[in-house]
Amino acid sequence: MEDASVNLPPGFFFSPTDQELVLHFLYCKASLIPCHPNIIPDLDPSQLHPTELNGKALLSGNQYYFFTKINENRTTENGYWKEIGDTESILSTVDKKVGTKKYLVFHIGEAPLGTATNWVMQEYQICSSGFDAASYRSAWRRRKHDQICSKWVLCRVYEKRKSDQQGVNCYSDDDDSGSELSWLDEVYLSLDDDLEEIGMPN
Repeated sequence: MEDASVNLPPGFFFSPTDQELVLHFLYCKASLIPCHPNIIPDLDPSQLHPTELNGKALLSGNQYYFFTKINENRTTENGYWKEIGDTESILSTVDKKVGTKKYLVFHIGEAPLGTATNWVMQEYQICSSGFDAASYRSAWRRRKHDQICSKWVLCRVYEKRKSDQQGVNCYSDDDDSGSELSWLDEVYLSLDDDLEEIGMPN
């Protein structure tokens, strides 16, 4: 998958919600429904260090997206992914549980004594119970639910800034801590400083 097909054209930005990732991408993948455009590749994270995702996974902003098989052992050649925090439920617009999301942090070294890095993985898994799949019925209703739920997960991987490393909640994919000024704020502040130096006429 090391080709341009996993990259977005200039001007396009892939920024789906958790619900959209589950319903529009993961359900299609799990039930063999063709997904257009098919821009998320299949990867095995146990074969890659997070820094090696570039050029292999779908990159949008600072986030990498890929499908992989469900595997409780996320060990790589030089580290491992460790699950942290609680598994979150993903709800549909009618408040039905359609999937789950769990957080993992990449550690360098051997478990359980590895050193945590800034690399975070959000792993999405579908949940068929209580889901009204009317739009998908023709493709996956013939398949058993356990077959749908037992094979694929969708992963979103990103590197957190060191300034954001404050507890489990810092692993949210919202990378705007709100503590830094935007470039526009800095411009306005610099204009205020200039006006004070010049002084207003009496």
